[in-house]
Amino acid sequence: MLEDVITAYNEAVFDTDRERALKVIHDAVDRGVSPEDVVFKVVIPAIEQMIKSISESFDANLAQHFMTSQIAAEVTEEMLARFRKAPEVVGHIVIGTAQGDLHSLGKRIVIGCLKSLMIDVTDLGVNVPPEKFVDEAVARNAQVIGISAMMVHTARGENGCIMVRELLRKRGLEDRIKIIVGGAPYRYDLELYKTVGADASADDGITAGRVIAGLIKEVRR
Repeated sequence: MLEDVITAYNEAVFDTDRERALKVIHDAVDRGVSPEDVVFKVVIPAIEQMIKSISESFDANLAQHFMTSQIAAEVTEEMLARFRKAPEVVGHIVIGTAQGDLHSLGKRIVIGCLKSLMIDVTDLGVNVPPEKFVDEAVARNAQVIGISAMMVHTARGENGCIMVRELLRKRGLEDRIKIIVGGAPYRYDLELYKTVGADASADDGITAGRVIAGLIKEVRR
């Protein structure tokens, strides 16, 4: 039965059919599939498969990436409430768009994927000052700061990752909090993340989840 659920869910997600995807999941639970299996054997593998199957041109498929991540996040949140035992959270990230940048779609895609991977997320929104990234990360005991930038000048700007890195350095927090960046400028210049002082970058939501999980483990060693 689980194989049928996986096939039906994958087809619905590929078609970005939210209602059909939710119906597949609800019917599966009614037929005895556990919420845990829904998340770990259906939803997470579906995200991984979707990222592999979509064209290499990420920008041309933003709508599909977005719907995939949002469906995954919605299903995961609903299923988590039904878990027999609360799952162990991997860690916490505060995420936002760099100051001067009002784009949010890429960030929202990443957030959807992170939620399905058991990573707690605090969304700081758009146009976030560097001080807020650091202050919120400290206040929420986050291991990672995620900074999104869709324009070159906000990626390279003094009020983006560069200043966040400087603030972490000045406050002696570089061993406690890591930085990951993402967005179009980082996909076109693979070394840019190093230039602005980040610890890592990621091209898509599922990659971001894996990289962030690794950064969290590094902090917690």
